[in-house]
Amino acid sequence: MLIRFGFEIDLESTAPVPMLLALSTHGDLAGDDPSLRLIGQDHVRTSPDCDARRYKDRFGNWITRVVAPVGHTRLWTDCVVELEGKPDPQSPTARQHAIPDLPDEVLQYLIPSRYCDSDILTQEAWSLFAKTPEGWDRVKAITTFVHQHVTFGYQFGRASKTASEVFREKTGVCRDFAHLAIALCRAMNIPARYASGYLGDIGVPYSGPGDFCAWFEVFLDNRWHTFDARYNVPRMGRILMVRGTDASDVAMITSFGGYKLSLFRVWADRLDDGLGTAEVLDLLETRPDAAPLVFPSSARAA
Repeated sequence: MLIRFGFEIDLESTAPVPMLLALSTHGDLAGDDPSLRLIGQDHVRTSPDCDARRYKDRFGNWITRVVAPVGHTRLWTDCVVELEGKPDPQSPTARQHAIPDLPDEVLQYLIPSRYCDSDILTQEAWSLFAKTPEGWDRVKAITTFVHQHVTFGYQFGRASKTASEVFREKTGVCRDFAHLAIALCRAMNIPARYASGYLGDIGVPYSGPGDFCAWFEVFLDNRWHTFDARYNVPRMGRILMVRGTDASDVAMITSFGGYKLSLFRVWADRLDDGLGTAEVLDLLETRPDAAPLVFPSSARAA
């Protein structure tokens, strides 16, 4: 399956602004799929040309460092990925580990974090899910609960919103669905981490202009598994960009100065599988046909 994906972000600033950009695909994107390959370049590009360089953070995310100049700056990527066209893998028999049996590197995903305040939700989590069988069934029950409990809407997004606030207010954007599910899993002693990337309308009805999407991963049976509380169904074409304890680790743009967001576009569209590499590269020379997505300013923060 071939998917064309990318973004355009236009910024306006009145002074040079140093930025950290979490806008590239993850180093672990291929995962267990050796057939995956990228056609084109998914590095963040800038116009005008800025001195951009990349580094890997402690979660394996590629972070791009730039200084946006005075005036208008465009950040963009346009690329094609070839991956196996299957929905998220399902493992209904995956077992939950006792805490002493967890690998050392997984323990950080049991601890409350800035947005996933699992310590505040411990009583609620155990009252809701204590009778659900441990392992996959319990995570599935948590995912379904969040999906049904929270109403999606960009007008409900704000940069400071925590999982416990999502639980009380019952509203949020996709990152809020992920944060609440992560916090409830951690409260039940299930390691859970935040993930974000591209998820186009592939195999599902068109849902409007594109955006980046947040989901979460849990550690069961010695491996990480993908769950999505926003949609609560296995999806095809998920393209991983970043992972962390929560969204505070992987903000799309971390700026050290003020700027105005004037354009935001994201696309992740399936292409004809019969296209060859040369045809794909020719296609990448054309501007993708995608409408900008307009948000309340609070929904784009972090």
